[in-house]
Amino acid sequence: MINIAINGVCGRMGLRIAELVAEDESLRLVTALEMEGHPHIGKDLSSVISQFHNGVIISQELNGSPDVLIDFTSPDSTLSRLKVCTDNGIAMVIGTTGLNNEQIEHVKKASQKIPCLLSPNMSVGVNLLFNLVENVSKILGEESDIEIIESHHRFKKDAPSGTALKIAEKICSATNRKMEDVVIYGRKGLTGERPRNQICIHSIRSGDIVGEHTVTFCNRGERLELVHKAQTRDAFALGAIHAAKFLSGKPPGLYNMEDALRDIC
Repeated sequence: MINIAINGVCGRMGLRIAELVAEDESLRLVTALEMEGHPHIGKDLSSVISQFHNGVIISQELNGSPDVLIDFTSPDSTLSRLKVCTDNGIAMVIGTTGLNNEQIEHVKKASQKIPCLLSPNMSVGVNLLFNLVENVSKILGEESDIEIIESHHRFKKDAPSGTALKIAEKICSATNRKMEDVVIYGRKGLTGERPRNQICIHSIRSGDIVGEHTVTFCNRGERLELVHKAQTRDAFALGAIHAAKFLSGKPPGLYNMEDALRDIC
């Protein structure tokens, strides 16, 4: 049995992860975390998840002796929980996006003491997309105009998505380009003729779109598109649970979803 903590348990992702953990006989949710001042602090988790009846109280403080903490919140909240996990030897699955370079360095430093799995997207399909993008880029990347379009719900706070940035990293790695030299974010005005090596990321924020990513490789007379569409948050929640199972008992280190999904992909 693996003891699980969830940070942001009342959020859209946190709730779904908690529901799926409750259905998994190999897991036990022992800690339900929310930020200071949240209206559900002090309430039984069953007040927000009807099928959950093991007496877990929603708390601001980490308790319950979890083996792994799953976090899909905000950079500041994630970094705060990371310190507590590091101090208490608790593994951490981080799906939070929008982390800057300095914050990622904090995760890397923590991973010297605890196992950390950091990924911008935990779905099996997206991680397969990363591999496909890299392989196609090696074949077509030098000759194609490459564009990335990502679409998410209106409530997403960061842009572009971490997944879109990871796709751009894969393209750049496969074609020997540097992100800072070739990646732009949208276009406006008289931009002039498109530079040969340019990669543009376009971000859409609308309605309740769960998550869609399209990568286009365009040449004269033809276009190849690689598309992934998340139909529900289960794609990410199930990936996070798989990551938690993978991370439990691992030695300190920085892991990613490619590591966790190696037995699948």
